[in-house]
Amino acid sequence: MTTPSQQLRTALDALDAAFAPLSESPITVGGCTYCYTDTDLEALAGPAHTVPEDLISSVADEVTDHWDDFAALYRRLTARIVRLLTTGRLHVDHGLVASRLLAAGCRDWTPREQQALGHVWGAWWRSALHEYPGTDRATGVLETISVCTGSLSPWLAVWAETRTEAADRHFEDALDDWLAVRGLADLRLGFYNELSAGPELLAWLLSLEEGRIGAAQLFEVERIAYS
Repeated sequence: MTTPSQQLRTALDALDAAFAPLSESPITVGGCTYCYTDTDLEALAGPAHTVPEDLISSVADEVTDHWDDFAALYRRLTARIVRLLTTGRLHVDHGLVASRLLAAGCRDWTPREQQALGHVWGAWWRSALHEYPGTDRATGVLETISVCTGSLSPWLAVWAETRTEAADRHFEDALDDWLAVRGLADLRLGFYNELSAGPELLAWLLSLEEGRIGAAQLFEVERIAYS
């Protein structure tokens, strides 16, 4: 039986294959020549696997108006961006990457591309829940995948069913973070607050089995939910 980390590697390889027709075909890339040199633009125009990691990272969080065709460029580099993100080598805010993927139209890409990306999200989430402290905080992974897919509920359901020590410790950290948020009932995720998360999150917390949340924290969750 494969481990969650092995499943993630397999999903990332499948993502590479799904995006290969786009990422490996040379194109013309236009962009801000104040921030990017001709050499940078030439590198971005070549096969995606040859683009230096630091340039991938720069593109991953760059504002959309720095490119003549942001959506096409981001889609073309998605497999590289997502691989670096899920393996802890992309030092860009998780919510920002999710927002950039939305801006690039990820929910309207081809079925093959969407399916491959969805498989990565699922494998990344399970991998994160099986390792503590791990490469990423669970809340960061959850933000990325929920914003991209438009819902928290499927991912929270996986968390509820995953009763590893790592998943429980991630949950303890996450609950501390969530209860420290002023206005938790109105919590929004994504760099531009694209996803309303508060109602789904509170409903899930209240649905958890008895004992999963300590009495004092449960009292606070109920106070927020019913106030």
